[in-house]
Amino acid sequence: MIERGHPALSIGAQCRLLSISRSSYYHEPVGETEQNLGLMRVIDQQFLDTPFYGVRQMTWHLQNEGHGVNQKRIRRLMRL
Repeated sequence: MIERGHPALSIGAQCRLLSISRSSYYHEPVGETEQNLGLMRVIDQQFLDTPFYGVRQMTWHLQNEGHGVNQKRIRRLMRL
């Protein structure tokens, strides 16, 4: 869509023509960390055993296993 080496149109002009911001053109999304992926695997395994666990019970369970997590993080990971 956007051609970096275009002789007549700058990247900014091309972004304006396509109605996107330059920052969204340059932004490269970052994936989840290995630690979060590991936590998600643990959450999935526990959820298969106890599908009635919500965020608070899952947080409590993971904290008892020694993971340093809080409800906000578990809620975000369970949403994914």
